[in-house]
Amino acid sequence: MNYSQEVLHVYHHRPKTLLFKLLLAFGIIALFIWSIPTFDGPLISESGVEIVIRMFQGLANPSWEKLFSLKNYHVPYLMYETVMVAFLGTIIGTAVAIPLSFVGSRNITNSFVAFLVSVLVVFIRTMPFFVIGLIFIRVVGPGVFAGVLAIGFTSTGMITKLYTETVEDMDKGILEALDSTGATQMQKLRAGIVPQLFANFVSHSLYRFDINVRNAIILGLISAGRLGFELQAAIGNFRYQDAGAYLWGIIIVVMVIEFSSAALRKRLVYGKR
Repeated sequence: MNYSQEVLHVYHHRPKTLLFKLLLAFGIIALFIWSIPTFDGPLISESGVEIVIRMFQGLANPSWEKLFSLKNYHVPYLMYETVMVAFLGTIIGTAVAIPLSFVGSRNITNSFVAFLVSVLVVFIRTMPFFVIGLIFIRVVGPGVFAGVLAIGFTSTGMITKLYTETVEDMDKGILEALDSTGATQMQKLRAGIVPQLFANFVSHSLYRFDINVRNAIILGLISAGRLGFELQAAIGNFRYQDAGAYLWGIIIVVMVIEFSSAALRKRLVYGKR
């Protein structure tokens, strides 16, 4: 097979990345070896192994009453509450992110204002949601309201970042075409901006909602939600059948939300069923 001189020239002068890859692999291995002494004592004890075995036994034989009963603080009630906490937190984050994303877009506002918004977003995203949950518990007291506020606050950073990137990628040629027809600002918003941004905005919010359902469960460990609190109490009091019921509820609901949101995002963005 004959190759042109130009192709051969490009091939022979291709970037040599082998040395870089070897150094990167060596650095990762060295970092792993260097971090091994930080483990103090055995990684898992006999009691830890026993707890894991009991947990799997609880999953295999959960408390069916807890799993299917509609009473307060049983699995359906707690899962509904958890999903609502995640949903309300996502709504709060979305409502705050929409104006911030337009103000923080460099193709709409000046670079200084966009920089200030980006600094605010980075500040929000660097704060762990667990710490934010503890702060809101001190402000409003323990309970689901603290969980809603914590999820809303932490969602704002991620959703704003994703929305801002979407706004900056918007095709301004459509707006210029509408300008040439004498369209009003409201007409440009309705016919030029919303159709471009709506699908991606909803997709980003659904993705964050998927994350927030898991976060709402974890916030229960610090009394900012009941499901995580009940799960922790069941494990701490050796009620492994109850813990198994709570875990089955979490697994089922998270899987349903995961597949549903993924299918809906694909439908919105790509128009696929």
